[in-house]
Amino acid sequence: MLFGVPDYWAFVLAALLIIVLPGPNSMFVVSTSARRGRPSGFAAAAGVFVGDGALMVLTYLGAASVLRSHPALFLAIKYLGAAYLGWIGLRLVLTGLARIRRPRVTAAEVAPTKGGRGSFGTALLLSLLNPKAILFYVAFFVQFLRPDAEHPLLTFFVLATTLQLLSMLYLCLLIVAGDALAARFRRHQRTAAGLSAGVGTVFLGFGIRLAGASLG
Repeated sequence: MLFGVPDYWAFVLAALLIIVLPGPNSMFVVSTSARRGRPSGFAAAAGVFVGDGALMVLTYLGAASVLRSHPALFLAIKYLGAAYLGWIGLRLVLTGLARIRRPRVTAAEVAPTKGGRGSFGTALLLSLLNPKAILFYVAFFVQFLRPDAEHPLLTFFVLATTLQLLSMLYLCLLIVAGDALAARFRRHQRTAAGLSAGVGTVFLGFGIRLAGASLG
């Protein structure tokens, strides 16, 4: 037992494996960084950080039990989240197709966007309404929260901090990778447009798949 957490290193390994699996949050961060530049990428990562933190606090307060005892509530969140994923995906597809049809784009149009307020808000909503994230906290994270522990709040703090640090390190790597791709995409606008449409299609797939998710 480390930091009062049973099987702490098992938690770290499992969390790391789950974090690196492609999902809406990580996909949005890397695509935002590639399309709009590093500042917007970090703003999106901050939105994910805040959203995930809120979900962890809700899990600690008993949200898992509430969702299990009120399936209609989970269904509402699930379909709202799936619809939001679909909306983001459709917007990216349409933007990509429009740029493919209009290959001559000015330098100002392809330059990275300064600031990331919109990226933060979109990522925050995406995190809060992401059925994959909700299922992760309900099915996995909650198993390591021991109400009968000597210091349950300390256990939660250690687990939440570990998870957020792993997530942020991974998202930072994605932001650097996305920013490196951005310069290349500005020189190859059709490729960038095709990528935008491709990412949008992936988001549509996420929405369809997650619409069928269940609590178990």
